[in-house]
Amino acid sequence: MSAGRAPWLVPVSGALLLAALPAVLTPYMQDLVIKSSIYALFALSLELLVGMTGLVSLGHAAFFAIGAYATVLAASQADPWALPCLFALAAVSAAAYALVVGALSLHARGVYFSMVTLTFAQMAYFVLHDTQLAGGSDGLFLNDKPALAIAGRTFIDLGHPLDLYYAVLAALVLGYGLLALIRRSRFGYALAGIRVNEQRMRAAGFRTTAYELAAFVLAGAMAGVAGSLLALKDGAVSPELANWHQSGAVLLMVILGGTGHLRGAVLGAVALTLLRELFQADAWVGPIAAHWQLAFGLSIMVFVALLPRGLIGLRHVLAARSDPKP
Repeated sequence: MSAGRAPWLVPVSGALLLAALPAVLTPYMQDLVIKSSIYALFALSLELLVGMTGLVSLGHAAFFAIGAYATVLAASQADPWALPCLFALAAVSAAAYALVVGALSLHARGVYFSMVTLTFAQMAYFVLHDTQLAGGSDGLFLNDKPALAIAGRTFIDLGHPLDLYYAVLAALVLGYGLLALIRRSRFGYALAGIRVNEQRMRAAGFRTTAYELAAFVLAGAMAGVAGSLLALKDGAVSPELANWHQSGAVLLMVILGGTGHLRGAVLGAVALTLLRELFQADAWVGPIAAHWQLAFGLSIMVFVALLPRGLIGLRHVLAARSDPKP
């Protein structure tokens, strides 16, 4: 059975593989998979805007950072239900800011929309950077990681790497599954129509701004959950999470993987995370590691030039080269 006939086969197989990997992974590799999965969820949240709705946001990092900061500020081990409450708080906090940003920025279109979202993200960055509540430029630290305990029995403790691994994997699977369901729903078809021709959708009677705002808020909530997971992983947050280069990085993940494809967003996040790790490792690239940004940028240029459809289009490139010339 081909992947085209069973689109669920590849993501389900990937999820099962990731679930089995901890048995053979070193602690470093396990941490790398966790980081890649968190950024994959972050990239999926932006894919909802860029690939499914046609809205190129340059301020998506603001929601990522708000989710992370909300988690650290509210974290407590005293509450046995701290863990699900923290995820809910991160999602709601990021969604609330996304509602404000979306309501004000969706009046603009094209590059103007992108610039407005960037402005709101930089506003969030300076608030986090310049206020004592957010720890200023030093950020905040999470001393005790939360857990889920029922009747005195602890079921999930994110202080244990394996529990964190499966919590991140579960969030990624749920996020991917949610977007897959949305794509096949009436809401998803409406977003696809808006991406192709918004004027025609309006003429057909659709309130396009309401659909776009709903997508914007949902994407913000997903980014907030991803930020919450990163805060729980690192045990610290800083204002750099909301900076413009973070928004650029997640947009690059979506483009590198291939816009319009959920698997592309995941592939792009994994590829970008691995490339960063590779070019910063002295053991792999030697003296190039001292100038890793240059090597990293050149590698991205090569990928974009050779794979205009992104990594998701690699199979088409290979198939075209393997076919004999007539």
